[in-house]
Amino acid sequence: MTAQGKLAPARRRGLADEVADRVRDAIFDGVYPPGAQLREVELSEALGVSRGPVREALLRLEREGLVRSEWHRGATVTTLSQRDVSELDSLRGALEHLAVQQVVANASDEDLAAVVHAARRMNRAEEEHEMVRLDIAFHDAVYAAARHQRLEQAWRAIRSQVHLFLLTRVGVSSDGYLALIPDEHRALVAALLARDADAALALFAEHRRHAFDVLTRQG
Repeated sequence: MTAQGKLAPARRRGLADEVADRVRDAIFDGVYPPGAQLREVELSEALGVSRGPVREALLRLEREGLVRSEWHRGATVTTLSQRDVSELDSLRGALEHLAVQQVVANASDEDLAAVVHAARRMNRAEEEHEMVRLDIAFHDAVYAAARHQRLEQAWRAIRSQVHLFLLTRVGVSSDGYLALIPDEHRALVAALLARDADAALALFAEHRRHAFDVLTRQG
């Protein structure tokens, strides 16, 4: 608000949004791995934009948890600490527990069909970064099927960090990953289709534990 009590003019943020999308995709594709520096000058030249939108984009990605800024290093892709891993795992578990319960109670046949479709897409993944994207998309479908608006918003708030969590897991070890993930998700889908909350909760917990164990063994 201005001193006269009127709203200040809105700022156009379309270009910053696009830059954030490009940099986020590059992080998720492995172009910028954890710890990589994100230099404003290089990004502005690569994307053909001024440094202003790049600076705004990096601030947005920092709010998402994908980027960290330090005065002596500038912006870097977040490297997850063991505390980060533990906190993300526990928060994700709490959200998924409610999501599974809500899916079993509230999902329509159409909702469940979207979950099935998301799981089937994993069978065609040819490399790890693609599989991680499809894993996240599967969980997007689960949260949508829960039909709980605030729960879905809570998932969106940590979605990028969970994506980074899974990329970090793949970076530590990808042995058997491409074969394991589709099998795990077929079991998750079967439990949800049966509307068996107990079985689904146990399977989702086991699914999370696999990634958590890979990361914590490296601690």
